[in-house]
Amino acid sequence: MEKEQIERIKRQLISQIKSKFPEDKKDSAISQIESMNEEQLEQFLIENNLVKDSAGIGTTPPIQPQKTQQCIFCSIADNSIQSYNIDENKDSVAVLEINPISKGHVLIIPKKHISNHEKMPSSIFSLGKKISKKIKTKLKPKEIKLEISSFMNHIVLNVLPIYENETLNSKRKQEPPEELENLKKILENKPAEKKKKTIKIKEEKLWLPRRIP
Repeated sequence: MEKEQIERIKRQLISQIKSKFPEDKKDSAISQIESMNEEQLEQFLIENNLVKDSAGIGTTPPIQPQKTQQCIFCSIADNSIQSYNIDENKDSVAVLEINPISKGHVLIIPKKHISNHEKMPSSIFSLGKKISKKIKTKLKPKEIKLEISSFMNHIVLNVLPIYENETLNSKRKQEPPEELENLKKILENKPAEKKKKTIKIKEEKLWLPRRIP
């Protein structure tokens, strides 16, 4: 794994520890993750079923706060891991990046585990363009780039707002939960309220015969 990928995996794991572990166990678990080298981290991911080893066999996890899926992105896509979901379609979900490069950085995650960008359905790019338009309107970046990246062998589409000269290699930051919640309110796709139909009762004039004197 590349250094950037290792650091990103550690940030994801630490974020989950902070949100799901008991208070008295958080510090030791975070310290354990931070001290891992590449080999230790890979073994940890295999043991927790976040990835499979070559034989497809895992061992008893050393830390197991909850059951996990094959990779972090798969867990986000099927709602096993809490995320800041702003939209979705039949093939993908759009979530806010918790370690964004820029404000409004969104990940379009295929619901199926896809490792080859050539197999990505066109609807994933359609959702990316839809999100881009909303970001452009609400956050006013100079431009927005749609860029494919791979994490834990799962292809994702980055919707990256450009305010200065940001790229996927730019420095990331950990966004506070309150800021992510605020961005979610701004960018999420809210279902349109159905207008109540007003039933008009047609008034009909009654015909009455003239009175015969």
